[in-house]
Amino acid sequence: MKSDEGYQYVEKELSWLAFNERVLQEAADKSVPIVERVRFLGIFSNNLDEFFRVRVANVKRKVLIEKNLAEETPSKKLFRAIKKKVLRLQEEFEVIYFEVLKGLAQQHVFLINEDQLSDEQGLWLREYFFNELKPYIEPIIINGHLDLGSLLKDDTTYLICEMLKGKQVVNYAAIAVPTNDSTRFIELPREKGKRRKNIIMSDNAIRYCFDDIFAHYFDYDEHHISSMKVTCDADFGLTDDIDQSLLERMSTGLKQRLNSPPVRIVYERQMSPEAIQMLKDKLGITRHDCIVPGGRYHNFRDFINFPNVGRKHLENPKISPLLSADFSRYPSVFKSMKQQDILLFYPYHKFSHFTEMLRQAAFDPAVFDIKISVYRVANNSRIIKSLINAVRNGKKVMAVIELHARFDEQANIEWARVLTEGGVKVEFGVPSLKCHSKLCLISRHEKNQTVQYAHIGTGNFHEKTAKIYTDYSLFTCHKDITQEVAGVFDFIVHSYKKMAFKHLIVSPIGTREWIMAAIDNEIKHAQQGAKAEILIKVNNIDDKPVIDKLYEASCVGVKIRMIIRGMCVLVPGVIGMSENIEIISIVDRFLEHTRVSIFHNNGKPKVVIGSADWMTRNIDRRIEVGCPVYDDDIKKRLIHIFNLQWSDKTKARIIDKKQMNEYRPRGNKRKIRSQLAIYDYLKAIENKSI
Repeated sequence: MKSDEGYQYVEKELSWLAFNERVLQEAADKSVPIVERVRFLGIFSNNLDEFFRVRVANVKRKVLIEKNLAEETPSKKLFRAIKKKVLRLQEEFEVIYFEVLKGLAQQHVFLINEDQLSDEQGLWLREYFFNELKPYIEPIIINGHLDLGSLLKDDTTYLICEMLKGKQVVNYAAIAVPTNDSTRFIELPREKGKRRKNIIMSDNAIRYCFDDIFAHYFDYDEHHISSMKVTCDADFGLTDDIDQSLLERMSTGLKQRLNSPPVRIVYERQMSPEAIQMLKDKLGITRHDCIVPGGRYHNFRDFINFPNVGRKHLENPKISPLLSADFSRYPSVFKSMKQQDILLFYPYHKFSHFTEMLRQAAFDPAVFDIKISVYRVANNSRIIKSLINAVRNGKKVMAVIELHARFDEQANIEWARVLTEGGVKVEFGVPSLKCHSKLCLISRHEKNQTVQYAHIGTGNFHEKTAKIYTDYSLFTCHKDITQEVAGVFDFIVHSYKKMAFKHLIVSPIGTREWIMAAIDNEIKHAQQGAKAEILIKVNNIDDKPVIDKLYEASCVGVKIRMIIRGMCVLVPGVIGMSENIEIISIVDRFLEHTRVSIFHNNGKPKVVIGSADWMTRNIDRRIEVGCPVYDDDIKKRLIHIFNLQWSDKTKARIIDKKQMNEYRPRGNKRKIRSQLAIYDYLKAIENKSI
């Protein structure tokens, strides 16, 4: 299907860059507290790093395969378009960064460099450097035989040091800025009688103390220092060695990632041409790599944790997570769940309701079995502790650990070992499928029968991200649902079994068929002249067969409203193809992460929450679980929340074929910021229920 205007799909990489541009808009928004604007710069930078490590790396591989082809290819064209857009965003980033520095200065907070230190501050910083930073400084001396590419770590800021004797460079050295062992933001002592608060970055502390590192070992008259970082291909191959376990193969693959080829070099614009050429030669940089000149600081992701050294109003006011009245009115979580299904919405609700469920299950004498799927967990996870405690108390515990969770592979390998040592039965799922489902199943003996309690959600069991990601958690003891949750765990362990699910929507078994059938049902109603409507909220959509089916629905009059945070390959609002499809994206203080589908169904709405985005990988190549909502009150609540989000006139941007990221016009309507409106809505519900 193709419209008269020629639009059909957006390249997903360019669509993703449009999403990250929306993040950059938050950094530019003067209504956002100034410290939060700094942190959005960090989020933008962190996102871009991952984009290069995964998506650009994939495009680059295609370009290299096609490099001997004389003709233009889609991959070559896309690669150029990516580089062009990245350079534009980088320029915008630097402009916004300097605007933010001015904004901080207006609040008497100054980010200074080594040339702006007073004598007193310089003395203090040298002592700080000696005690706090110098132990972690490990210079790499760059000589003619050094394989620099094998030594530079992915996404680490390096200071490239040129030591000169006369006008001749006599030595090059690289210093990794230590951020794991010390803070990157050093608050200097206040000067007497002055309101200003000064912060210097550890990068600049190293620059200031350069001679303390090298003067006793090298003979030079002057030195030049400039910063850089490399971003490497994050994909890694797994061996097929049948003598190795999956755990061993993953460990080998992670080691391979450490030596993976670079896909981007970002360097300080003031770096000398000689130093740039030296890096190109040492790192094997070609025209197929993205070489980006930038400012003095790299790894802006550290700015996500930029400290607020000023007044409280410089950052977002804290919200107090809500206690669920449904859980609070009973002494046991299981008694609560016995009364009704319970829906929590993080971060508006306390995540501790889930951790409390596991804590109680770990010692409840009636509980005999716990199953959970783990994709990402917090560093100091109470969930892991409860699972091990359950084993100590004689429970049978199984944890499905996803070793392929990108950038959390090493952490999950360690958790697998900790759990195994704690007596938990650890499963790694189906080798060819990532287990992305958010499931927990607890079995209890009650009156001579087994009763099961299930959690099905849209987000990870992660105490930290539950404070900043919006996610749904459904707690239920609905017999049909819990039996099928048990069936999903059975499928994970015994993937050779044929499974059929009547209630849950499970990838890769039946998600595609369910989506298509649900859309076809709305098409049928539209053709019969009845109201037909689809409401979708996901993080990304890129599956072309599903998109084509939505285009088909639009053409027969089905009204489709979508809230897509990130990638959106679908092109809305095109006459003859998608004129009945509207899409917005909300970027605000919390990361929108919920996934919900609402089909009008001739006045009897079908509402489903789940772990899957509408992407080919989630539909066909992952284990995902969607759950129908049967409780009428919860169903109405989810529809109301979607409508609150759709009415956002503050943080919602319009997604269109031009990817302009224009804010939705407010007109004469009340200014609504959906994340705050949702909190007020849920707070009123909980207060009324107490």
